[in-house]
Amino acid sequence: MTTTPQPIARALAGFACALTPAALPAALRRKATHHITDALGLGFAARHYPFAGAALAGIAGAGSPGVATVIGEPASRGLAPRDAALANGFLMHGLDFDDTHPLAIVHPTVACLPAALAVGEALDADWDDVITAYIAGMETAIRLGIAVKGGLHHAGFHATGIVSHFSSAVVAGKLMGLDAAQLTAAQGIVASTAAGVQVFLEEGAWTKRLHPGWGALAGITAAHLAKHGFAGPSRPYEGRFGLFDSHLQAHAGDVDLASITQGLGDTWTMEGTAIKPYPVCHFIHGCAEAALRLRASGLEVGDIESIVCRLPAPTLPIVAEPAAAKALPKTDYEAKFSTHFVVAACLLRGRFGLAELEDTVLQDRAILALAAKVRCEPQQDCDFPRYFSGEVMVRMHDGSTHGEHVPVNLGSGERALGAQEIETKFRGSAGLTLPEDRTNALLDMLMASGKRKVRAVTKLLQAP
Repeated sequence: MTTTPQPIARALAGFACALTPAALPAALRRKATHHITDALGLGFAARHYPFAGAALAGIAGAGSPGVATVIGEPASRGLAPRDAALANGFLMHGLDFDDTHPLAIVHPTVACLPAALAVGEALDADWDDVITAYIAGMETAIRLGIAVKGGLHHAGFHATGIVSHFSSAVVAGKLMGLDAAQLTAAQGIVASTAAGVQVFLEEGAWTKRLHPGWGALAGITAAHLAKHGFAGPSRPYEGRFGLFDSHLQAHAGDVDLASITQGLGDTWTMEGTAIKPYPVCHFIHGCAEAALRLRASGLEVGDIESIVCRLPAPTLPIVAEPAAAKALPKTDYEAKFSTHFVVAACLLRGRFGLAELEDTVLQDRAILALAAKVRCEPQQDCDFPRYFSGEVMVRMHDGSTHGEHVPVNLGSGERALGAQEIETKFRGSAGLTLPEDRTNALLDMLMASGKRKVRAVTKLLQAP
């Protein structure tokens, strides 16, 4: 007798419905706290930049006023939960400094936290329940990303923009108390809203920043529809013309369907999520660190004749091509996806933080001249996508060569950032727009143990 496999959406729904705060390992809860803290700090940092004002004005203009908190806005300028989730997702992802799961190639926290905050605040949920729903969403987003093996990117989609619809539906539905059938339907509904094309890479457009928040808006909507009996397909992932068929096309046959549900509740894929030490595309991190090591070794940057950067071959179309455009980025967003610029700036300035993305640095003639000397090649021996490795080799005018190889990027695996490093990053991020006393109060609230309501947290996210 042949049995029909349980639909993937049903398995994910059952997992999410059954998950309780008590079932979360202490180490996993700490990790969730670190990633949530990192993302909220970045939400405040994004407000320092011109793109934030334009986006928030547009979202408020198209949306509805309400009591849901938008990071850094006064309580009087709250929005309806869906609109607040859209705004917060934009802010958290705005600097591309948020976490990444290397194997999944998605930014999972921004695919989950905006919905968790908005729905949790609307319900005045316990913070423990918000974290539990967030972790259920993280497992959904990451497992979908791992299963497609980079196929969404190969087909021209921004994977975070796709998976955020499904993970947000799980997060919102979990907090709203949907049963497994309703949560399955919610995932089916967002299969019709999931989008996010990578055309922004051509000219540094702002649309990528919008993707995870749009997924949150869609996921919250789907959860409410499902709660009221709206019928959604039960096989949104693996069904004919479902997500994998429609979005992956020629790559659909490569999907590892079994991996999505394997070990649910026992194996926590979010443990492999990495917090970024540099505010650029994660694919460049190995080369950035290699360049910084060369600079720290005492290398005379002015004597460099040529630079070769080696990266995993699948990343080259995103961060190294076309070479002429990558060597001359016109916006901060183009610079974030330029190996040429990032490596040149690291070699000349000995650091790479948000300050290296200011307009004056983008126009620095010395950096641009050095970027013109960069050539990118595929790396032959690497463990991509588990790690975002990189190698930088420089040839000097006297014929000597110097090189550094980073097999495991800082922030990943055994090189994960510790609590102190995360707190330091948070202070630097939130401190761009928050006074020190509010930064400290928010950090204390986020890192504290013990019971509290989500509104105790969101109140500190509002403008002082």
